[in-house]
Amino acid sequence: MAGAQTTTELVTHYSSQFSTDLERNTQEQDKIRAEIEELKGRLQTLQHDHSVLATMRNALESGIPLQQNPSPDADDSYDYGLPVGASGVARRKQYKTTLVALIRAYLAEQAEPCSAAEVATALSEAHPDRVIKTTVVRTTLEGLVARSSAQRLKQGHSVFYAGLDPDGADSDEGGGGESAEG
Repeated sequence: MAGAQTTTELVTHYSSQFSTDLERNTQEQDKIRAEIEELKGRLQTLQHDHSVLATMRNALESGIPLQQNPSPDADDSYDYGLPVGASGVARRKQYKTTLVALIRAYLAEQAEPCSAAEVATALSEAHPDRVIKTTVVRTTLEGLVARSSAQRLKQGHSVFYAGLDPDGADSDEGGGGESAEG
């Protein structure tokens, strides 16, 4: 009978060991699943960031300026191109007219306020080599309004924009309306 008792003890011992090993295995699986979920979250964040960065790079390359001020001696002229013999795409893009400059020049030429869609259409026709989207133009126009470089006018649900005369924007004579602040 001693053999049967030893066998029972061995079965109990191994059964207990297997239970402990199974519990450890389950805990390790749970830990790895949690790490996988964390990594999936990080991957989704990185994918989103990648998308945002790619969009911003494309917007930058399409002519949206980043904290760029036009040069003081380039008031009415908006052809900043390099001489024909200049080399390097990066250098050419550096001197490409900014969308802000194009929009300011267009608004200055208009006798009446115009919508963002009208501005985008006119600039697209005038500059077929550039991709000019209405949403980007609207954002740029709102930026000009925020910097008091353009005026926003609402008529019902429609929004129109007008340029401000850089010389007369601060004066009271013939200012043509209220300030664009706020």
